[in-house]
Amino acid sequence: MLQDLIKKANKQALENLQNAQPTLMGIGVALKDIPNMDKKTILHAGPPITWDNMSGPLKGAVIGGLIYEGLASDEAEARMLAASGEIKFEPCHHHNTVGPMAGVVTSSMPVWIIENKAFGNMAYCTLNEGLGKVLRYGAFSEEVIERLNWIEKVLAPVLKAALSLRGEIDLKSMIAQVVQMGDEGHNRNKAGTSLFIRELAPYIVLTDFNNEEKSDVLKFMHSNDHFFLNLTMPACKAAIDPNADIKYSTIVSVMARNGTEFGIKVSGLGDRWFTAPAEIIDGLFFPGYDKEDANPDIGDSVITETTGIGGFAMATAPAIVQFVGGTPQDAILYTTSMYEITEEESNAYKMPTMNFRGTPTGIDIQKVIETQILPIINTGIAHKDPGVGQVGAGIVRPPMKCFEDALEAFVELMASEGMID
Repeated sequence: MLQDLIKKANKQALENLQNAQPTLMGIGVALKDIPNMDKKTILHAGPPITWDNMSGPLKGAVIGGLIYEGLASDEAEARMLAASGEIKFEPCHHHNTVGPMAGVVTSSMPVWIIENKAFGNMAYCTLNEGLGKVLRYGAFSEEVIERLNWIEKVLAPVLKAALSLRGEIDLKSMIAQVVQMGDEGHNRNKAGTSLFIRELAPYIVLTDFNNEEKSDVLKFMHSNDHFFLNLTMPACKAAIDPNADIKYSTIVSVMARNGTEFGIKVSGLGDRWFTAPAEIIDGLFFPGYDKEDANPDIGDSVITETTGIGGFAMATAPAIVQFVGGTPQDAILYTTSMYEITEEESNAYKMPTMNFRGTPTGIDIQKVIETQILPIINTGIAHKDPGVGQVGAGIVRPPMKCFEDALEAFVELMASEGMID
């Protein structure tokens, strides 16, 4: 009987995910648009964490966020404020939001606004800062703050005006296209960024901004292959959030990392986090850096894998191995193995290199424990010290303990309800 209930619940979860219609509605501001946001709240990637337990890159991003908001004038003042108890730290996921790497969101930051048209739920994400020294990797130098201010004062207003002329954008269809063009939606976003520029460029030129501002916006997007990542992430968040609380479901509804811990949520267990120490990433490092410099796994971008793209779609993006390590055959093997721990194949995201087979979709904690196969994640590597930034990229998996604890809690819940002896 219980297995029948689980099967039915998991079918519902997969129907929700397969029928999702994440759509870009526009650009807003964190304080006004993100639920329950205020000027003294800082959102971060991963499960809940206190200032004392934050990793270097997350602390660096918090420091930068406080300076950007004008709440602190320098690093020392920011550290004092962060430790004072005045600032409230909360996971992005608790506010329908996702953030790459450190994932820090502060009140003044512009955010993408995504609606799941099939269910009416919303999701949010900041705009991608580009490459080099950036807040999401824990850097907080003057150039980082200047870029954040330019994003707020120029990039976001230009894109908002262009979107108001263009109208809403169907992100599900766009992601389906990019998966067939060599992107996997997490660490390879060349096709997605290119398609997005194609969609908006004709409307950017029609806005009332001066030619220099419009040119700067187009050049910024063109120079940043990861620009589309901050759209795939909230698209995935919007798609899977209807699965946040489906009784008896064993489907994973969230995976996220804060640089100290990896955390998962399971549909049938509601808002409860199951955490374990985050792993060190195995990958390729930039010149001058090695594994000793790496911070443990960090970021909400694993929401892509949670919904069936990213590392789960590596077979469609063999060029990704030049960034994260391995061979094209490894990419195919990674994807193939993920079918062992998922419920279905995506009805939208089809991979040419796999004879247009849908990506593996819907992680089942039962299958993870039964097969002992952990989800595959491709990701960036942040330096362990605040203020340094990205030092590489690679492959990582969650700790098995997250899934073991989740399944144990599920069994205990079923036993308490008299479903099992």
